[in-house]
Amino acid sequence: MPRNRTILMLSVGHACVDIYQGAVASLVPFFVAERAYSYAAVSGVVLAASLLSSVAQPVFGVLTDRWAMPWLLPVSTILGGLGIALSCVSGSYPLTLAFVAVSGVGVAAYHPESARVARLVSRGSHTAMGWFSLGGNLGFAAAPLMVTAVVASGGLRLAPLFVVPALVGSVLCLPVLRALEKTAHDGGPGSTIGTGTDDKASFVKLSLAVVCRSIAFIGLSTFISLYVKQRLGGSTAAGTAALFVLYLGGAVGSVLGGALANRWDRVAVARWSYLVSVAAVAGVVYVPGPAVYACVVLTSAGLYVPFSLQVTLGQDYLPTRVGTASGITLGLTVSIGGLASPLIGSIADATSLRTALTPLILMPALSWLLLRTLPEPAAPKPAAAAEPVAAARQTGDDTDAELSPSRDHR
Repeated sequence: MPRNRTILMLSVGHACVDIYQGAVASLVPFFVAERAYSYAAVSGVVLAASLLSSVAQPVFGVLTDRWAMPWLLPVSTILGGLGIALSCVSGSYPLTLAFVAVSGVGVAAYHPESARVARLVSRGSHTAMGWFSLGGNLGFAAAPLMVTAVVASGGLRLAPLFVVPALVGSVLCLPVLRALEKTAHDGGPGSTIGTGTDDKASFVKLSLAVVCRSIAFIGLSTFISLYVKQRLGGSTAAGTAALFVLYLGGAVGSVLGGALANRWDRVAVARWSYLVSVAAVAGVVYVPGPAVYACVVLTSAGLYVPFSLQVTLGQDYLPTRVGTASGITLGLTVSIGGLASPLIGSIADATSLRTALTPLILMPALSWLLLRTLPEPAAPKPAAAAEPVAAARQTGDDTDAELSPSRDHR
């Protein structure tokens, strides 16, 4: 299968998975309206999606470092969709939490393996990883549109329709799995392990920056719909539009990040993006009137420019643990922030949403501080032998011989 087509399928599949991460925040206003959940209660829903996901992401990363598990791509996609659909039709709050948690585990299982395959296909290209990340961001952006269209038509009882993207995404995974199987059968190079030495100290700093970014982004995405609706005195549609803008701006940021990294080093690009995000988040919280939408766009772009860059940085800091690096930098970027959501919700219940969201301004500032001392790593060379790849190029075979599910055991 041509490499560009594989990247495209991985990107669309990524969208079909991440639509369920975006769906959790998109469902918040409807849970409040139909089930009379408090701010703290809806924060608990976001926490349920994030808690198991945050724990499971590194675990799946470690597993994919030892064994190839390409079957996780379709299975985890289906699991993500089923969890969200069942959370909406279950009547009780505990069941809602349980099903949302199941969806979070599905999302957690998807990211490390998909990022490993994307790195192999792209040969470490920042631009290609940016396009792969774009798919996930478009999935986030589509989530409020999907949720609003379905729930506004017939309420939460129509939630089984949410399974449709999961079915599409799982089908799109099948050609990728066939390419992996064919390459293994043909004896193509199979190691995804890079040569070099792991820089664990730098990876820890990067991971902490990812955590701060995640708290800011998930905190905003959880409450932006309610906050904008409250401030503008508008309908649920006004809040949904703000959430859509927050997610859609991320699509621009991901592609822009890859392009900027081709001109300047990744650490510098990420550092300046977080600095811009400080002012942007402050604007979301305090700028009055419809201008808040412009601040949401700037916030989204600023927080998403480092998105794909953090993935490749993490992989280059841990060249012998690509799956682990991917699970943390890609997966935890959009999950661990949910752990702070109940605290934000509790503060909002006790004071106001503006007071609760104000501390989020500090998060990108902390990310900026953490990135100030990070070095720009050199991209590691693949450990796999170069001869089979060269032979494939000479024969014009563009079947991506590097896509092998085999793995060196460590």
